[in-house]
Amino acid sequence: MGLFDGMMGNASEIDAGKAEKELTDLLASTEQVEHAYKLIRDLMVFTNKRLILVDKQGVTGKKVEYHSIPYKNITHFSVETAGTFDLEAELNIWVSGNANPIQKTFNKQLNIYKVQSVLAEYVCG
Repeated sequence: MGLFDGMMGNASEIDAGKAEKELTDLLASTEQVEHAYKLIRDLMVFTNKRLILVDKQGVTGKKVEYHSIPYKNITHFSVETAGTFDLEAELNIWVSGNANPIQKTFNKQLNIYKVQSVLAEYVCG
């Protein structure tokens, strides 16, 4: 991910194994990271059981908030693809009990359909 993408708030895919090593202490014994995306310092991680949002806070990023969302609590989601002049794709995820969606922005090089497919598998299937 380039510095410009990070400054613009765009996410890009990272290696699932690397994300799994970083989250080893948080994962259940039968849980595996399947897809992971990095947004500057933060992570959005899809496991076979839940969505984990990692929010690294402060200047050093040593303080970290882990937000766990079981797939069964995702009520619906939307994907807006990047257009010819629009350089970013957007993902909105609505969680039960919250009126406002969780919003994530991805760069144009990322396959937003792949992200949608992961959500569809666990939310709809």
